[in-house]
Amino acid sequence: MFREMRRKRQMLSQEETERILKEGTSGVLALAGDEGYPYAVPISYVYDGEKIYFHCAKQGHKLDAIARNPKASFCVVEKDQVVPEAYTTYFRSVIVFGRIRVLESDEEKRDAIRKLAVKYAPEDTAENREKAIDKDWAPLCMLEMTAAHMTGKESIELVMGRK
Repeated sequence: MFREMRRKRQMLSQEETERILKEGTSGVLALAGDEGYPYAVPISYVYDGEKIYFHCAKQGHKLDAIARNPKASFCVVEKDQVVPEAYTTYFRSVIVFGRIRVLESDEEKRDAIRKLAVKYAPEDTAENREKAIDKDWAPLCMLEMTAAHMTGKESIELVMGRK
């Protein structure tokens, strides 16, 4: 169903792929947008080792696209070092294919937004995080992506540099 990576030597291990997802701070979520146009949007996220969570408003392009087709891809770039003299970049990235659903229950939403809050404000107190969540609760929508396929890849130069 999913294509195999052509350059298998450049494939990252599952552990490295998941590390990049856990440590990354933003990615690009791609959906089937209006009138068949792809819709790709930069977005903050959290990966808990099983699912990827995003937050958004309760209406808009993302939700319209997900309602039509829950299939999505999500890309995180960890490294993108331009090497002008070689006309290339030394890159390391991850792409995830899966399905997105809107979290409906308050319990699921609160669990997901807490994970985001801890990721982006790890030094804050639980009390302050809860106050921030409560303040923005009414317009909050949480999305959950379940991965069907994920791969990580790096440039051949990075692969060769490890040997």
